[in-house]
Amino acid sequence: MQEQRRNIFERAFKRIVPGGDAARLSASQLSSIGPDLPDADRELVRKWIDNCLAGAGGPVAARSQAVTLGRAYLQLSDTGRIRFLELLSVDYGIDESAVEQAIQAWHDTAAEDREMAAQRLRRALEPAHTTLLKQFNGVPTGVKFLVDMREELLTFAKTHSTLAPLETDLRQLLATWYDIGLLQLEEITWQSSAALLEKLIAYEAVHTITSWSDLKNRLDADRRCFAFFHPNMPNEPLIFVEVALVRGLASDIQKLLDEHAPTQELDAVDTAIFYSISNAQAGLAGISFGNFLIKQVVTRLREEIPQLKQFATLSPIPGFRRWLDKAARDELAKLPGGAQWLGATAQHADGGDETSQVSAEDERGALMQLAAVYLCRIKHRDGARARDPVADFHLRNGAQVARLNWMADTSEKGLQQAYGLMVNYLYEPARIEQRSDQYTDEGTIALSSTIRKRLK
Repeated sequence: MQEQRRNIFERAFKRIVPGGDAARLSASQLSSIGPDLPDADRELVRKWIDNCLAGAGGPVAARSQAVTLGRAYLQLSDTGRIRFLELLSVDYGIDESAVEQAIQAWHDTAAEDREMAAQRLRRALEPAHTTLLKQFNGVPTGVKFLVDMREELLTFAKTHSTLAPLETDLRQLLATWYDIGLLQLEEITWQSSAALLEKLIAYEAVHTITSWSDLKNRLDADRRCFAFFHPNMPNEPLIFVEVALVRGLASDIQKLLDEHAPTQELDAVDTAIFYSISNAQAGLAGISFGNFLIKQVVTRLREEIPQLKQFATLSPIPGFRRWLDKAARDELAKLPGGAQWLGATAQHADGGDETSQVSAEDERGALMQLAAVYLCRIKHRDGARARDPVADFHLRNGAQVARLNWMADTSEKGLQQAYGLMVNYLYEPARIEQRSDQYTDEGTIALSSTIRKRLK
């Protein structure tokens, strides 16, 4: 992956770096730095950053120097990249002295003349590294380079707290550059480029695409796949959703993905099932596109297939089994289905005592009740959001928790995550906005009558 990123960035470098012996010499020096960025090379990088920020030679020269800096970064080891990023984060952060001076100048200026002083204060509050990061925005593949850099920052910052300010500033820049108004919704079909289809296989994060025939089945006549693209990353999907066109709510992911199942006639379908939503760019984590994607896809599908009556998901419950296995027994016993589940697990531990009163049907019912509790009552540590990340995503987007499905995913992953359970979230176009507001503002979760019964 690092080699691929380096090759992409080098092609951009060749297109825009100006000629001249001085430029070639400087670029040559920077390209020879050690992979772990020893102190002497770190000072060379610092001088190069200073030149970029000075802007000598105009914006074109500054961008070309930024490209050279990007090439140098891609040649570093993880140790070198951490040292590089720490240099940007710490030494090129906010100049506190300049901020203090700007604040004092603002106080010393008459109220009616403070506009210029306010502008100077705003400039002082912008970290120097933000100016450098912006120089990549005008470079071919530069935005993709920054997306990949943030992916690494998110990993490195877990053990290097000094990188947090740089990660925050880069996230804010990317959120601006990836505003929903700039994104383009496109359908991906079997006729799309091979390179794009390969990326679809690589980025699928919910249900692994196992072969080209599997992919072809997911792009068949009764299937749809839509993705958001950014103008500066035309061949890189940001997020994509896979849709199955069926009759009624789907309850089994293996049947839904069966390559040998007959293709549905479009005039017979009444439901669109969103069965996989995958974020394709880890560097854009925390920048939400999913809610806009679902709403736009619903609009597109209603225009194409007017008889569609339902828009729903068949979704995993990724945190359920982990929560259930770690829950305290005394707390679990107080929940709907908890006592029966504890009895069933004790029965299994005893080797299936014939005198036990917990039947397989009771055990199944208990597990379904506890899954409903987990989705609808167990909160994130902030006390407001649903703990399950997939539930939180769909509830924020205005969905209703509609139905739990027994043994809906019998794959190893499905059994490990949720004992094979999956859930349908229902999107009713007329109520999406209301439900989204109620969840985000009040924590209210929309429930079907079936789910309400399971919570009793």
